[in-house]
Amino acid sequence: QVQLVESGGGSVQAGGSLRLSCARSEHTDSSYLIGWFRQAPGKEREGVAIIYTGGGTSYYADSVKGRFTISQDNAKNTVFLQMNNLKPEDTAMYYCAAGRLSQTFCRVFTTTCYNYWGQGTQVTVSS
Repeated sequence: QVQLVESGGGSVQAGGSLRLSCARSEHTDSSYLIGWFRQAPGKEREGVAIIYTGGGTSYYADSVKGRFTISQDNAKNTVFLQMNNLKPEDTAMYYCAAGRLSQTFCRVFTTTCYNYWGQGTQVTVSS
């Protein structure tokens, strides 16, 4: 059972930056994708950024492209999300997730295809 622990959330003003970390309890094989989803009050959980641990290919939601960067340190079993030029609409609970997306219907941001989830870290951006 892989455990994921997020850290790095907080409150910033619009235009500011935060760096989220997701530490996993054990090494996962190269077939795993790991990344970030977020959920704002009253809204569905949505994908933000995902990285393929085997080759480093990354995927981003259109709303964060050019502002967020996902990276990994496999030696430390940690994935990072650098968030720059934050906007009030980025305010949400951010969750780390890991999975193999083994079902044929799975896409990179299909939440039901991720087996492991962290508890979340809150990001609040004020205008």
